[in-house]
Amino acid sequence: MNNLPAPFAPLVAGGDGLDRYPAEPRTLAARMAEVYGVPADSVLPVRGLTHGLELVFRLAARDGQAVEAPDAEPYRTLASLYSAPPENAPVGSVILRALGSPEAVAEMAERVAPALLVVDEGLAEFADAASAATVIVGNANLIVLRSLSLAYGLAGARVGAALGQPATLARLASVLEPWAVPEVSVRLALQALDPSRMMESSERLVAVRRERERLVKALSREMAVEPGFGPVIMARPSDPDAVVAALARLGVASERAGERVRLPVSARAEANDRLLAALDLGGAPGRPHRTGQSVRDTKETRIVCAVDLDATGPISIATGVGFFDHMLEQVATHGGFSLRLACEGDLHTDPHHTIEDSAIALGQALKQALGDRKGIARYGFTLPMDEANASVSIDLSGRPYPLFEGTFSTPFIGEYRTDLTAHVFRSLAEAMGAAVHVSVTGVDDHHKTEAVYKAFGRALRQAIRIEGDAVPSTKGVL
Repeated sequence: MNNLPAPFAPLVAGGDGLDRYPAEPRTLAARMAEVYGVPADSVLPVRGLTHGLELVFRLAARDGQAVEAPDAEPYRTLASLYSAPPENAPVGSVILRALGSPEAVAEMAERVAPALLVVDEGLAEFADAASAATVIVGNANLIVLRSLSLAYGLAGARVGAALGQPATLARLASVLEPWAVPEVSVRLALQALDPSRMMESSERLVAVRRERERLVKALSREMAVEPGFGPVIMARPSDPDAVVAALARLGVASERAGERVRLPVSARAEANDRLLAALDLGGAPGRPHRTGQSVRDTKETRIVCAVDLDATGPISIATGVGFFDHMLEQVATHGGFSLRLACEGDLHTDPHHTIEDSAIALGQALKQALGDRKGIARYGFTLPMDEANASVSIDLSGRPYPLFEGTFSTPFIGEYRTDLTAHVFRSLAEAMGAAVHVSVTGVDDHHKTEAVYKAFGRALRQAIRIEGDAVPSTKGVL
């Protein structure tokens, strides 16, 4: 088999290393093991959960065994790819879609042994039940399949994992084709599973659960809704075709499934409101929340920041620099908006990159949330704290202009470098496209620093306030 690289690099941006065949995805397996709570040798990365299922059918076909699986997709299609086993062929694998308690899974694994028990946990992150992966250690014939498609938004990248005891995974790997998981998919998966992404990923899952509950309650007034969880609702309307057509008119995707209809659940309330409006179940679209998100990866930091200017919570900051976390919490609290920011930075070197890049990411998220800035107050002003006095003036003009007047005699507050305070507000001004003028006086550097951040939050609260529908500029644009 040829393992030599291509004679030249691909003519694509970000294609470094793609001229070589993929290496074994050991780094991905190790990170998946941390996320799923199993040993690293109990993870076999696969090309999506469907690929994991296909390996089960492939293994059974090679060994002349049968597979018992639900009479549904994708199991039907996968079964059709292989010749039917002999009439009296032993059952090699039993596939379950439903999630039960780990204890129930362990009992069934014992009953079906020596056949493999394969548990499809493609929606596990959306469920309350514990994963069957917790009982892998005591069940040599158990394989649990996980997916990054829906819980991590990587449906197009095709990445998943088979979890099981090493010897069991070795059987599955014996029918694995060479270079099964593309390098591009591995890179995307490692980004999605990076610790800096976990806070926002968890919040997204919570949002889907909350929105699903709201949709089910509204839909149940007009049609039967099957029990379930995750970002798809199975409904049984009296006229499925009419429902699909009504949704299509408002651009809402749906699918017929016999007499049922698959309905999507979004993490965004406004998208679900459109679904309800299409079916005349309320949810008339109002002004959508002004939300913004920034994903910033450099050689020094990996950051995810999300803001909602029209919600007061949640507020959650994790940069690894405690005092800076507290300052950003002050900005969001006094600014009256939701902020979630997680950073994995090179703190072993210095907090500079973490603080600077976090400020840039926050500014980028705020800029995105402001959008065309229509209807905002635009300007914001000030704040005293004990003997310290901070004055912050903001103009959300779209034109960055930072100005900072003030000095600090104490070099550090905890691990926070006070000389970076001016840098933070310069980065914010430049990233969000705003004039930010800061002036601070006082004696206690802790008070002075906190006063600046609080004042910025109060000034921002005034500037982002909605006062009408017009762009606050005679030019008609900001």
